[in-house]
This record gives sequence, C-alpha cells and structure tokens, in this order.
Amino acid sequence: MPAAVADSNGVIVKDPEKGVKVDAGVVAKPFRAEIKVKTQKLKEAGIEPPLLVGLLANKDPAAKQYAEWTGKAFKADGLRYELRILEDPMDVERALNDANDDPRVHGVMVYYPIFGQEESYSGASHDDYLRDTVSYKCDVEGLCHTYRSNLYRNVRFLDYPANNHKCLLPCTSLSVVKILEQCPGVYDKSRPLGNHMSGKTVTVINRSEIVGRPLAAMIANDGADVYSVDINSIYLFRSGRLEKCENETPESCVRKSSVVITGVPAKAYRLPTEWIQPNTTVVNVASFKNVDEESLLKIPGVVYVPLVGKVTVAMLERNLVRLFDNFHHPLRQNEKNKEESKPNTLVQWYTAAAVTALLAVQLMK
Repeated sequence: MPAAVADSNGVIVKDPEKGVKVDAGVVAKPFRAEIKVKTQKLKEAGIEPPLLVGLLANKDPAAKQYAEWTGKAFKADGLRYELRILEDPMDVERALNDANDDPRVHGVMVYYPIFGQEESYSGASHDDYLRDTVSYKCDVEGLCHTYRSNLYRNVRFLDYPANNHKCLLPCTSLSVVKILEQCPGVYDKSRPLGNHMSGKTVTVINRSEIVGRPLAAMIANDGADVYSVDINSIYLFRSGRLEKCENETPESCVRKSSVVITGVPAKAYRLPTEWIQPNTTVVNVASFKNVDEESLLKIPGVVYVPLVGKVTVAMLERNLVRLFDNFHHPLRQNEKNKEESKPNTLVQWYTAAAVTALLAVQLMK
C-alpha cells in the first residue's frame, strides 16, 4: 500500500502517479513533543500538570476506545487524565457541574452521544444542553455556546480588544485543519490570515454539531468555499455567508472540490470514488471507512487520510494546556488576585475630593 512521506519541514509529499495514504501520527508528533516540553517545565517549577476529567455514560465502543487512547497519550506526554464512568446517563449533569466547580480540574470532556436527539425537558436535545453546561473555562472540546458562537462569527479571541486569550476550537475539526495544513497545495500561509484557503473548494459530508458544522465554518473562515452536505440538504459557506443550494447534489459538490472530508457515522456508507478528481485530498473523519481505499489510491495524486484520531488527541492536549494557561495556572491566579486586591485609584481620588469639599463647606459655615 503506497504510504505518504514527509519532507524536511514535515509537509506531506504526494505521488503524481498514484494515491498515497497518510499516517496522521506524522502530523501529531510535533504537537505532542511541544506538550511534553511544557509539562516538563511545569514539573520543574513544582506545578502539577493540567488535569482532564472525562465523563463516559454510553456503551459506544468507539467512545471507550477514544477514552483509552486519551489516557495513554496523556500519561506519555506528562498530562493527567481521569475517566469517570457513569452507569446512569441522568447523573451526567451533576457530575459535569461538580467538575466545573472543582478547582483541581482544568478541563472536562463528555463522550457523546449520550441521549442523541432524544427530546428532553431541557430542550430539543439533551446532549446539546449538556454541551452548553460545560464551563468555557473547562471546555476542552470547544463545543459550549461561547466557543461555538465565536467560531460561527469568526471571533478568534475571548478578551477583545486585548486579544490575549484565544478561543478554543473543537478538537476533531481542529485536527482536520492541522492535517490539511500539512497536505500539499491546500493551505497557502503566505496569504493573509483568513485567506489561506482562498480559491479552494471543499466538500464536508456530515453536518453534526460536533464535527461537520464547526469544521465547515473553520475552513470557510480560512477563505475556502465549503459545501456542507447532509442527508437532506446542501449549504454553501462563502465569505462569511451561508446559502442553501437547491441545484447542487453530493456528486456535483465532490466533483468540483480539491478537498473532500467524510464523516458519515454509518458502516454501509461509501463515497463513490468516481466522483473524486486527481490530486484531491480526502480525509475520513468517521469511525467507519467512508470510501473504498483500494479504488481511491488508484487515482493519481490523491492524498488520503483514513484516520484523524492521533491528531485529535494531540489537539485535546493542546486545548487543555491552553485552558490551563488562560484560566488555571497558579501564576495567572496570583495575577488575578493581585488585580482584584489592587485599590481603585480613581475611586480613591473621587472619594478624597468629595471629603475635602465637604470639609471645606463645613469650615466656611
């Protein structure tokens, strides 16, 4: 099976005569190395590394496997991870709030789906309600309302105009972007921010709130035209606008795209390889293979990424460290305490002036 190689800069090299298959570990490696350096520095300073708490309340084997991968990676890279298994899904909200309020916990993630699209007292989807229950200070997955809203409005910082605290982005979607950045001819970093994918057409087959929707928005925010394809509709993200496509089909979208991303959670689904053009980058985000690998790799110049899990875990680590630096680092807490205890000079000046004026009035009587 042809395998992709990377050049001295870590960028994936394609083969003009046939397709190549990419091991996402090539992309994950430098991110994890950076995390190891940071956790080592924390230990040398006598600071415990960040702690992520995972809440598992479903029987999905893919979720359990992801949890196991996360635990092994975190241990290897010097981070702390604690998996809390809940037998009753109704206990998730309580466990989630406990973790939000625990100063020892720096990040929280919930393994979805739990309730799926089952209606609940909390709204149309209880899973959506749970996602919004995670504090933005602990939301390592970047899926709460604060981060989602900022993503869809292309707001990149939490603290405008200071712009010291970057928003978090959903781990799986972010992993796809980091992979695409290393694929030949996809991202052009010589262009201004927001235009790195200008002139590119991308199709994302999946519109879930966890992967497809945020991923389409992220790629569109980088300047691409993005077709978001789901079972009943097709939308086009272009230049900050969203348009419903009445005259497009999944086939027409894929045929005009230089990047195709599949995330269909169905074992029987297969993307017809005859739709895919030479030199296309194809990324499979689903836990099932959404494309026939053998047929795909016969297409000249194709770059195929069958799994993104290794990079997703690296982005999870990266998000946790960012949360720790933004909100939980002891130095950050000390600065916050000093700021809160600092006297308000303006208020003191006003009070002194007012007291002086009152005394002057009394003396003049």
